[in-house]
Amino acid sequence: MSTILITIGFSLALAFILGITLGYFKEKFNVEKDPKVEAVENSLPGVNCGACGYPGCPGYAEAVAKGEAPVNKCAPGGKAVADALAALMGVTASAVDVVAVLACQGTKDKAGVKGDYVGVETCRAAKLSAGGTKLCAWGCMGFGDCVTVCQFDAIKIGEDGLPHVDYAKCTGCGLCIKECPNQLLHAVPRDRVGSMVICSNRAVVKASVMKNCKVGCIKCGMCVKACPEQCITMVNGIPVTDYEKCTSCGLCVEKCPTKCYHMLENITGAKRKAVVEA
Repeated sequence: MSTILITIGFSLALAFILGITLGYFKEKFNVEKDPKVEAVENSLPGVNCGACGYPGCPGYAEAVAKGEAPVNKCAPGGKAVADALAALMGVTASAVDVVAVLACQGTKDKAGVKGDYVGVETCRAAKLSAGGTKLCAWGCMGFGDCVTVCQFDAIKIGEDGLPHVDYAKCTGCGLCIKECPNQLLHAVPRDRVGSMVICSNRAVVKASVMKNCKVGCIKCGMCVKACPEQCITMVNGIPVTDYEKCTSCGLCVEKCPTKCYHMLENITGAKRKAVVEA
């Protein structure tokens, strides 16, 4: 019995001494947090996605407070967070709320495959080992690397074999954009309206495009010819819209023979701006 009491007494004494010692060292070596760092961190969404390029929100907050990072690097926070950080730091900010848009519509029934793929089922592995699984070298392979890296549950692989973005959840963090080996996801301002070609096939031979994908851009130039504002040009085999000129008339969409042109407002749900005539 005495042995037990001695053991208990010794344990309590040791715990007391350790507590006093830890309290002393905590006070002795305590590093007070910079109030500015704390204020910046409190203004961040706290998702720690790493899209800013720093180790989570605390790392980005410290860099911003020290003036080592711009205030507009938080994609999930968007313009609201950038404006808040700019006010704290006494600088100006220019941030745009963006979302990810997939530039491919090569679904299972529209785009041919090379054959049965046997290997690690990720887009990056398939790209490295077999050059991709689709006959179209620029097509989406549908293994869902973008789904895996999305921390906001904003992307799902549909029954058609393509990733679908939920724009109510997408924060524009850009992780899926960086992860896609074929660079098929693009950062687009959430409120942007106008036409965009949903295809990344840069092949110049029309016949090969038609053979590999029924909805690929065949480089016919009909969109360029149809545009009354002359705001579409071919860049590396892909039609590119100048949104400063685009009026969302929809003629390019109407004239596209393979229906690869779409209006962004029909994809992201952006509100079309009223055109005011002078």
